[in-house]
Amino acid sequence: MRRPSPLEVSMSSPHRHKAGFGLALCLAAFLGTGALANPSAPALTPFTRSVAEAAGRSDVISAFYAGRSYRPLWTGPEDAERRQAFLTAIAQASAHGLPVQRYDAAELAARFRAARTEADRGRVEVAMTRALLAWAHDLRGGALEPGKVDPGIKREVQRLDPRSVLTAFEADPRPFLNGLAPRTPEYARLMRARMELEARIAAGGWGPQVPAGKLRPGATGEGVLALRNRLMAMGYLGRSTVAGYDASIEAAVRAFQIDHGLTPDGVVGEGTLAALNVSPETRLESVLVALERERWLASDRGERHIWVNLTDFSARIVEGGKVTFETRSVIGKDSPDQRSPEFSDEMEYMVINPSWHVPRSITTKEYLPLLQRNPNAAAHLKLIDSRGQVVNRGSVNFNAYNARNFPYSMRQPPSDGNALGLVKFMFPNPWNIYLHDTPSKSLFDREVRAFSHGCIRLAQPFDFAYALLARQSDDPEGLFQSHLRTGKETVVRLEEPVPVHLVYSTAWAGPTGRMSYRQDIYGRDGVILEALRAAGVVPGAVQG
Repeated sequence: MRRPSPLEVSMSSPHRHKAGFGLALCLAAFLGTGALANPSAPALTPFTRSVAEAAGRSDVISAFYAGRSYRPLWTGPEDAERRQAFLTAIAQASAHGLPVQRYDAAELAARFRAARTEADRGRVEVAMTRALLAWAHDLRGGALEPGKVDPGIKREVQRLDPRSVLTAFEADPRPFLNGLAPRTPEYARLMRARMELEARIAAGGWGPQVPAGKLRPGATGEGVLALRNRLMAMGYLGRSTVAGYDASIEAAVRAFQIDHGLTPDGVVGEGTLAALNVSPETRLESVLVALERERWLASDRGERHIWVNLTDFSARIVEGGKVTFETRSVIGKDSPDQRSPEFSDEMEYMVINPSWHVPRSITTKEYLPLLQRNPNAAAHLKLIDSRGQVVNRGSVNFNAYNARNFPYSMRQPPSDGNALGLVKFMFPNPWNIYLHDTPSKSLFDREVRAFSHGCIRLAQPFDFAYALLARQSDDPEGLFQSHLRTGKETVVRLEEPVPVHLVYSTAWAGPTGRMSYRQDIYGRDGVILEALRAAGVVPGAVQG
């Protein structure tokens, strides 16, 4: 029978193991002797030397242990409860979709068991502290740095201060650990969805795919049977033995289409068929990405806020956790310089009857070539010099300029045909992104609505304005319309700025827990997934 190592004895309860208590007393006496010899420094023991060496690469960890005279946080006989709380927490890393190897509970426990010397104990001590800092960093704010994954993700993640992490954990371990994960209902629902998808995958998935070909009410055959069985497996249809495309299947298809951002016509066409045949493994990957995105958004979103989901082509006003207004939107084209970015800010004001100040990139890339061919092109736009004066186009040789040295800007005055429509909603930001009206109303009838240069167009901008003004006016519609009728550019400030969140969610759960999925239109989820894999996340992995 193997004898326990000194570390295992020292980690045991002093009331249950007299040897562990004796070793702890000896260590205390030894450290105390060193402290008496030199009150300004801890005793130089194999343990303190090992801790100092292992922590040497981290200023935070070095300062932490030096500040406590190298008193252990994890490996003393009184640290068992703290140690177990942490090992229990990180054993759930895979459930959060986090990289298990960064803070591997099984590996840390094995290192504890294998330790034989005080130097071993010092190395394990620091390994636990490093794991704690990594765990707090990843669970609170995400395992990845958003901007390094994709330049279109401009989100600023709020990170915990490492020194505060160590102090708070030592003071009250379990509440601190329990408070790290996002406390949003969405995070809890995504965790549940991940668990349910993994269970479904383990049980064989959703069964055979639905064969190609359009299916509509009244149809029969193998395709309908495959559709029926898949809808049952997905939870859209109760247990059924129907052999034809009846009303129950049509209703299930409509519900599926709504959850996947498709036109709910009850017909299985090309788009619906493609969504039906997506595997649960792929949906699980979307949920893991959604969990990481939720960690990036862990900060307070505001009791009243605007939620623009790019993949859903929608804009919502949320108050007290409930959607009080919703409208369709058009987002940036899927091209490198026109994709709508992701970030959060505060809406401060709206401009009624706005002028459109054409962005420099559009002026030089799109309009300058037109003007070089025909100086009278784009006549609805005014040419403006550096003093803000309108310039007569006939006096300008456009062929003498290029994109770098073109000295003019362009502006479209307020009008019904203005590119911004009749109102824009401003949250000043470095990327010049805002929400606005548009004269191009037909685009809102499309399922996929990625047509702008990056800003967000709204299908119902007036109603959106009324909803925003409702908190500062008894007659928000009358207030808005009175300014609109003047035809003059007017700024109306919001008395209470409203947080705005431009997000990119391809997977989310409704209040009932049923999942909705959208296409990865910009390919950002794919990039995030690859980064998570590179970090060590394995979809469907279980902590050993």
